[in-house]
Amino acid sequence: MAELERDPPEALLLDLKLPDMDGMEILKHIRDRQIPSAVVIITGHASVDVAVDAMRYGAFDFIERPFSAKRVKVTLRNAVDRQRLHTLVERIRDDFQRDGYHGFIGSSLGLQAVYRIIDSAAPSKATVFITGESGSGKDVCAEAIHLQSPRRDKPFIPLNCAAIPRELMESEIFGHVRGAFTGASRDRVGAAEMADGGTLFLDEIGDMDLDLQTKLLRLVQSGTLQRVGATPLIKVDVRFVCATQRDPALEVAQGRFREDLFYRLHVIPIHLPPLRERVDDILTLANHFLRKFALEEHKSFRGFTAEVESVLMDYERPGNIRQLQNVLRNVVVLYDAEQVTAQMLPPPLNAVGTRARVGLPASTRLPSAQSSVQGIRPLHVIEREAIERAIEFCDGNIPRAAVFLEVNPSTIYRKRQAWQTQTP
Repeated sequence: MAELERDPPEALLLDLKLPDMDGMEILKHIRDRQIPSAVVIITGHASVDVAVDAMRYGAFDFIERPFSAKRVKVTLRNAVDRQRLHTLVERIRDDFQRDGYHGFIGSSLGLQAVYRIIDSAAPSKATVFITGESGSGKDVCAEAIHLQSPRRDKPFIPLNCAAIPRELMESEIFGHVRGAFTGASRDRVGAAEMADGGTLFLDEIGDMDLDLQTKLLRLVQSGTLQRVGATPLIKVDVRFVCATQRDPALEVAQGRFREDLFYRLHVIPIHLPPLRERVDDILTLANHFLRKFALEEHKSFRGFTAEVESVLMDYERPGNIRQLQNVLRNVVVLYDAEQVTAQMLPPPLNAVGTRARVGLPASTRLPSAQSSVQGIRPLHVIEREAIERAIEFCDGNIPRAAVFLEVNPSTIYRKRQAWQTQTP
């Protein structure tokens, strides 16, 4: 039993009559501990009641002595296939049903892809280059990489290259010694040295001066730095994560970013989708921020009217998540009620709500259920496509497709029969 937990087999042949223990107790143990093994019961003392009990406790199948080698092989092959399918389904569910991840909030397909890249990239020391529009969550992504990595217990040092004056940036990254320049009254440790053993996040690296990019390249290549005004080299172990809202390839082509530095940093690219491409996440984010701000400000807000939900879903939101945060912070600070109404929304969202109420034509209105909009299809069409794709993937094996879709095979058989009898 200890071995089962330490190294679970895909399938297990289990006799109910064992010399030192009842096989049913082992079956119950496997079920209670959720050990991922398909169990095939064998016994020479079979009965309907025993078979029913074994199935109730999670046995995959039940065979009675005497049995042929062919029967055992077929049963075991089916058990192994079933367990592998179950494992695959669980992995797919884990990969595609996460609604949050180290500070991220959302379950849209675009974010699921980001989660999976971080899962794969975080354990390595490879440099990650994050791109995305302003307010799309590049800082959250950088910290998620750090938290998912073996460096999670070491420092995470963020540095915004666009917020620091050019003449001070070198000192911010590399540090300086006393007297290195006017105002340097004491030695100062730079961000790269503070991040030793951990992660250095260079946000908006596209704003970095070309001369400083040369010195950063030396740090990335050699892992050594030199404080401003000092001679000795200092060895550091730093994982670099960079981000920019600009197109890095265009910056290189136009001579604003060093090509050699770009290829050193652009090892694992991650592009964060803008919020307008994450429609499924908008209300999840809005409700999260509303509850958070209401708690901070001691307000009563619990949700939104249907009209406000429509406005939030439909507005393109050029400022992405940051703009959504600011909108809801504005509402919570200025008002207090159980629901956010359209009248509470700040500009320009209140204008969107007004156009929708008076019925004026506007691209900012959600389509009605009857309208035909590119990309929106009836649910029954999507369902049929999903079922047919699953059957095709499983080479026509409907029970196997049912396992992937997590439905009963009879459901698929019934729906296919209904499709065949429908008039064109």
